[in-house]
Amino acid sequence: VQLQASGGGSVQPGDSLRLSCEVSGRMFSSNVMGWFRQAPGKEREFVALIRWGARTTYYGDSVKGRFTVSRDSDTVYLQMNSLKPEDTAIYYCAANNEFSFSYKTYDSWGQGTLVTVSS
Repeated sequence: VQLQASGGGSVQPGDSLRLSCEVSGRMFSSNVMGWFRQAPGKEREFVALIRWGARTTYYGDSVKGRFTVSRDSDTVYLQMNSLKPEDTAIYYCAANNEFSFSYKTYDSWGQGTLVTVSS
């Protein structure tokens, strides 16, 4: 599976941004797609995930109520609303054969896209 992330940019606090992750290759209904982020000097953090088949979604506590993950065909989206400076990070999409919130278990990664939230 190959992943291509896009959509990052520089925005002001309170703005919205939508990230995309295009998936190439075979995905099964049991697979999951995760979004993670990594800020400078910090460990990679779970943001959201979606089950490929059922499209059930899960979110990290820091983004719950502000971010929405969804899938349309072979593209997974991360809609980010009410962005805060602490959301600044490189955002990665990743695929996994099993359900997991830990980035360490994901074996396919997109290249990352930078999101900067600053006034």
